[in-house]
Amino acid sequence: MKRDFGTTIFVQSAGVHHDIEIDGFCIAVCEEIGVTLSRHRARSFSEMEEWGDQIDGYDLIIALSPAAQRAALEYTRYFALDVEYWPIFDPTNLGRTRQEKLATYRQARDQIATHIRRRFGPPLESEP
Repeated sequence: MKRDFGTTIFVQSAGVHHDIEIDGFCIAVCEEIGVTLSRHRARSFSEMEEWGDQIDGYDLIIALSPAAQRAALEYTRYFALDVEYWPIFDPTNLGRTRQEKLATYRQARDQIATHIRRRFGPPLESEP
């Protein structure tokens, strides 16, 4: 999102769990498309709140797993925000060889990209 839309859309990544390292296969397939995740750290909704991020300051939560959807829907009990569920293929623990594993991660990456384009449109043109 940040690569394609810059500062026109404020995006914050969060999930159900935190303090987990980003999967190396995920880092590798995102590097292929110019997205650097090597310094990215997973954070949870509760951790965001602890850091002063107000969930009610967001308009939309996009959940990529059933667990994330359940957690996000809890916030709609208290805040006026929308939740969308984008079912994404889970590539973890699939494939035997490195190339097979990378192929499954590319599939998940590409599914997310397709959802982004359907929801937000094509990437913005970058400045020359």
